[in-house]
Amino acid sequence: MASSALRGPINGTQVMAAVSQAQHNQAAPCECQASNPSWVAATRTVPKCIWIDLGAADGNSFQAFVSDQYGPVANCPSGQWEAFLVEANPRFQQQLQQQEARFPGAVHSYSSTAAYDCEGTMTFYLDTTSHSYNYWGSSMSSKAGDVQRSGYQHVNVQLMNLNRLLHEHTIPNDWVMVKMDIEGAEWDVLPCLAQSPSASMIDRLYMEVHGADLSLTGTTPAQFEAAKAALKQKGVDIPQYYSDTL
Repeated sequence: MASSALRGPINGTQVMAAVSQAQHNQAAPCECQASNPSWVAATRTVPKCIWIDLGAADGNSFQAFVSDQYGPVANCPSGQWEAFLVEANPRFQQQLQQQEARFPGAVHSYSSTAAYDCEGTMTFYLDTTSHSYNYWGSSMSSKAGDVQRSGYQHVNVQLMNLNRLLHEHTIPNDWVMVKMDIEGAEWDVLPCLAQSPSASMIDRLYMEVHGADLSLTGTTPAQFEAAKAALKQKGVDIPQYYSDTL
């Protein structure tokens, strides 16, 4: 049973009451949008390291980035970097805003926002029981074990299209790293990303892979592997990765 302390607002966001799984018949909230002529390409000319943190939690992976655990930031092009921290769980809003205040102009935080392959709004399910693991099991999918153990408590969040983020905030001479720990949504995002012209902007993709049953689009393992292969052909390095969310 979820903690009673988590059944009210989290950072001003209303948490919906727990309900049964039968009330959550899920489908993908929108269709893949790999590109759009209305998107405005970045006009910046000075290259940087770009850290895109999808599933940023409280900013722990970002802290690892600025602490040189993903490579010396002093070696970034032009010695500069910029970070985009995207996190759906409203629990972490304050911590991410603190990082934004600590690095004004360099850190952009997007709380109550889920990384996806299109834009809109979506139900996001909260893990309210994994206290010692920083509530790491929150997910867009009601099939996630920690979501079920939390009684399907949920909030409404905005969706951010990774393809648009890349198009509008990166340039070819940047060194772009994407950390993706989004509890199953990678099965939806990756096939769309593989179709996007913006995918070639990514130099390295650190991706934690969860169960295929969490996909809302029904991506098969074969389709997922084909997407990875297509991304690698575009020059994206995809090392084995596990995200420590503690």
